[in-house]
Amino acid sequence: MSYLSISTWSLHRLLGPLRWTEWDEAAGTQKTREEAQPQLLTLLELPAEAARRGYRAVEVCHFHFPSTENAYLEQLRESFSTAGIAFDTLLLDYGDLTAADELRYEADLHFIRRWIDIAAWAGAKQIRVMAGEAPPSDENAIRVSATALCELAEYASGRGVRVITENFGSLTSTGESCARLLQETGDKVGMITDFGNFKPPSKYEEFAVTLPHSVSVHAKAQYNEDGIPDVTEYRHCLDVMKASGYNGAIVLIYDGQGDMFEGLERIQRIVEPYL
Repeated sequence: MSYLSISTWSLHRLLGPLRWTEWDEAAGTQKTREEAQPQLLTLLELPAEAARRGYRAVEVCHFHFPSTENAYLEQLRESFSTAGIAFDTLLLDYGDLTAADELRYEADLHFIRRWIDIAAWAGAKQIRVMAGEAPPSDENAIRVSATALCELAEYASGRGVRVITENFGSLTSTGESCARLLQETGDKVGMITDFGNFKPPSKYEEFAVTLPHSVSVHAKAQYNEDGIPDVTEYRHCLDVMKASGYNGAIVLIYDGQGDMFEGLERIQRIVEPYL
């Protein structure tokens, strides 16, 4: 049976500074920049708050981790256990498995392996790894990415974590390229389907390609400037999801204006009949 989940991206204005990782072309190294914002809810408090609001799982963006020290990760694992809620997926938002620069490619692989270790310590069931930034028509890039994803999946498996990817980033920006990647990776790598990442007019047909392989759906609506969802379009996405037979986490995504929990409650009421 499908169940409600939430991504920390939907609460990014509450969880404090965002720490972004970038590749510095000139220096040939990764660098981190921070976007300051007040912290109104800690990551350790989130599992209990999410459970109180009816969610059964959480997905955590890597840039919301205030610390990656083992002692903190054990605290985070315990906070999920105490709240009785699952840490479904660690969402890793950096890394290019199709980078032509060998130095960057190796650095990014090392970075991803490090976050797989973090996911294991924190008790995450899965880690979302981006497939790459090469064009979706690049067949060689698809093969290179698939090989890297399978190698990472093997590394993660030994640590009790599953590697999944998403229709997120250039390489997996079309249903066709997602299908090719999944054909190359077989059952070693899972998928996230995000409602907002395929574009009209073919987006609904493309959902049908990725949903059978998906372990998570990012149920992102189209919002106006006041944070009000386009209900008709949102229900169309949900109808396609339901017709596919999908049965897993439905992750509510809200990034509009105003109170983020209120925005989430608006789309939660639309999603609940589909559970």
